[in-house]
Amino acid sequence: MPVVAPPSPSDQDLRAAVVSLKSIHPTLGIAKIHALLLETHPDWIVSEKRTKKALQSEGLTLQSSQSTAQSVDRSIATSDSLAQTKGSKSSKASGSGVSNIFPSSKLIPNLDISKYSTKIEVKHFNKKKGKGLVAKEKILAGTPVWKEDPYVVAAEWEIYDLQQSGQACSFCTTPFSSTTTTSLITSCVASCHARFCNRLCRDRSARTHPLLCPVQNPASIPLLQWARKAEWMALHALACMTSRVMTLCQDSKDSKDAKVAEEEWRIVTSFATLSMEDRAKYHFHKAGNQPDSDSWQEAFKLYMQAFRVPPTLQDQKKLARLVKRPFRADVSQGLFQYDAFLRNLGKMSLNLEAHGGLYVLHSHLNHSCKPNISIRHLDQRTALSRITAISMRDIEPGEELFITYVNPTMSVEQRRDELEQWGFGRCECARCVKEEREEIEAKSHVVGEGGDEDLLKFSQADLERELKIGLGVI
Repeated sequence: MPVVAPPSPSDQDLRAAVVSLKSIHPTLGIAKIHALLLETHPDWIVSEKRTKKALQSEGLTLQSSQSTAQSVDRSIATSDSLAQTKGSKSSKASGSGVSNIFPSSKLIPNLDISKYSTKIEVKHFNKKKGKGLVAKEKILAGTPVWKEDPYVVAAEWEIYDLQQSGQACSFCTTPFSSTTTTSLITSCVASCHARFCNRLCRDRSARTHPLLCPVQNPASIPLLQWARKAEWMALHALACMTSRVMTLCQDSKDSKDAKVAEEEWRIVTSFATLSMEDRAKYHFHKAGNQPDSDSWQEAFKLYMQAFRVPPTLQDQKKLARLVKRPFRADVSQGLFQYDAFLRNLGKMSLNLEAHGGLYVLHSHLNHSCKPNISIRHLDQRTALSRITAISMRDIEPGEELFITYVNPTMSVEQRRDELEQWGFGRCECARCVKEEREEIEAKSHVVGEGGDEDLLKFSQADLERELKIGLGVI
């Protein structure tokens, strides 16, 4: 009888298998993934070298991850025109030997500011502070400086629920009223819950909706349901951003499509970034704020199943109809590695506007506890999506534009604590410095008048703690 050779999977089947295993076990190395592959498919004959090659082709090896991260770090450190840190990339804690990691960002080459406003410009300040927006001319108090539609929008949960029930536009978030003309509300496809104000909104939604559609890509359902149940806005926003990138950044020989893909990826990589892992390691100093690696891994598993390897053959075929071409290696690595996933989650958390939108120009604004810019949703028709930046006072030429990242009614200590936990370091804006000085003077005055000695001890301990935080000791 002839000897039947053991089956060897096709490259496509092998890649699908290793991606699936890696999504479930993101921390395992090549050897362990290979062993798990043979355990899962005992009838396959696959060498470890071939498993490694399959992982590398999908950008899922630790070596690829490290080299990519090192490449990004080098670009941040060396390119003054394209890659500058939003805050310090790292600083040594005195005597501790531990590096503090802070958010980093990039300038967007050839960003056309004039389409937003002629009153402002992007400015790079220095390596520590990074980029920001400054006034080109005097801006009077109450002036609308610019209006901006979102890059993607992950609607507030109340509006998201309206979208899911077909009571708000799935693109621009406009809630439908009893006077809405029914004939203008067009669905995505038969049996899809999505409804749109008109055909224009439906056509514009083609950049993000299909990969999130429960009919066109049912593999996305568990991810979105989990994000909703956990009320995890950053995960929802990341799903929306990934859907847009996957739609627009597929490899193409068409020069126009290739240019669009390049511009899209430059925008995505420009947003301020701090990995959830680094944030947890260096900036969670408050009780209760602990890393949740189990949730991260479960989210990554659902994320990979939604956008990379759906669990059923039928869902895989539906995803393949939407993603017909492969991605560039840097795009694949920047989306589908576990460490990239954690960076992108942190990116969403850092850059989302309070109501859930991710905006290109808005993301350039730095923080002050006494801001001169207020972000408003003035257009009632587009309840969430379009923002208007309004000056809160007169702004002189060359003056930087600021918003507040925290609730400005909190105390100076509370504001600083919140900013430190997001990796921005100790706030030294004029307001914080003034209020800190006033607090110290007030406490000194009470002690000087014969007040409780414990108050002085508290003041000293409080100051010592703040100094330690500033140095990265705690």
